[in-house]
Amino acid sequence: GERTFYERGDGHLETHNHSSHKMHDSLSSQVPTSNPFSLIFPSQFSLSLTRKEKKYYTIMKGVMLRSIQASLRRGSSSSSSSSSSPHLLRRGFSSESSPDRKVAVLGAAGGIGQPLALLMQLNPLVSKLALYDIAGTPGVAADVSHINTRSKVAGYMGEEQLGQALEGCDVIIIPAGVPRKPGMTTRDDLFDINAGIVKSLCTAIAKYCPNALVNMISNPVNSTVPIAAEVFKKAGTYDERKLFGVTTLDVVRAKTFYAGKANVPVTEVNVPVVGGHAGITILPLFSQATPKANNLSDEDIKALTKRTQDGGTEVVEAKAGKGSATLSMAYAGAIFADACLKGLNGVPDVVECSFVQSSITELPFFASKVRLGKNGVEEVLGLGPLSDYEKQGLESLKPDLKASIEKGIKFANQS
Repeated sequence: GERTFYERGDGHLETHNHSSHKMHDSLSSQVPTSNPFSLIFPSQFSLSLTRKEKKYYTIMKGVMLRSIQASLRRGSSSSSSSSSSPHLLRRGFSSESSPDRKVAVLGAAGGIGQPLALLMQLNPLVSKLALYDIAGTPGVAADVSHINTRSKVAGYMGEEQLGQALEGCDVIIIPAGVPRKPGMTTRDDLFDINAGIVKSLCTAIAKYCPNALVNMISNPVNSTVPIAAEVFKKAGTYDERKLFGVTTLDVVRAKTFYAGKANVPVTEVNVPVVGGHAGITILPLFSQATPKANNLSDEDIKALTKRTQDGGTEVVEAKAGKGSATLSMAYAGAIFADACLKGLNGVPDVVECSFVQSSITELPFFASKVRLGKNGVEEVLGLGPLSDYEKQGLESLKPDLKASIEKGIKFANQS
């Protein structure tokens, strides 16, 4: 197969071409609580940070400054000062500020994968970025590799290079698969195609990097997460703390829609979203939203809930058959991956909503707030007090979510 490898650690691009490889259709025909990139653009984003993020930002800023100053002092007494010091200053931060972390994006040439690759390249917590797809990754890797940030970029193409992409990964993000199209009622309509892709990728993950945190974006998440769990169980590598269904886009939408209706600053809004990641299984808990909005009626809450549940359809219809919610999904995926990296690095009290193995209901998987740490999920947090409307929504979603989970488990256990 053809492999074009791009590694930009010193400002230069290296290209290695091997034998030609027949191009196939892309794995992803699907062509960002917090802002994970505030460390890179402090002048643009510092005003939107929460109090906790400002504290973290201040600490990291001090670490970076001391690292750069130390490098400059070393450079002043070294013959290499002319090359090393400008390089550090150009990047704006030093790799000494955080541990080395490798992140892989599987389906990197698709509609979600490309903007997600860009956003992960901008994240200062990423030191290596592996971009994988069955076609198109050399171009994406070359493009992203020109960005002057810490991360070294490598592009991998074709099934025979999947193992190389996965080796040594700390976090794996999977946006691979086909997108929603007009006429598809929910994300569940994607099952027939995406289930097989997820099963194949997770088989490779179990072999090459069984300890990585797996962030599942491929829909239907209500089924693909159970598929992944069953694949890992068969391989003897399953750790329920390390498998996540990324439901962050539901949270992002709930925050945005709530802020608009309540007329409050969106950067200050927090809304937990529980349940699943398709249609009525998405349950935003607006009764727990902060800051509190006293001007919202019961009908307003119902309308906000419905819009959050139908947010994906809204975008699909607006794009008139030319795409799905690729950009907002990439943003949401980058936020959740950033939270996972912070947890791995020991940042305290990192809490996000995610679809995980859970015992807070009778269902084996459920989306709720989880606390992230060095091993993935440190704690699955409870639902908290629910309004009568939310209690009804919780009971209403359970049959659909149960059916989707069982569908995934059944598929995974077929020969």
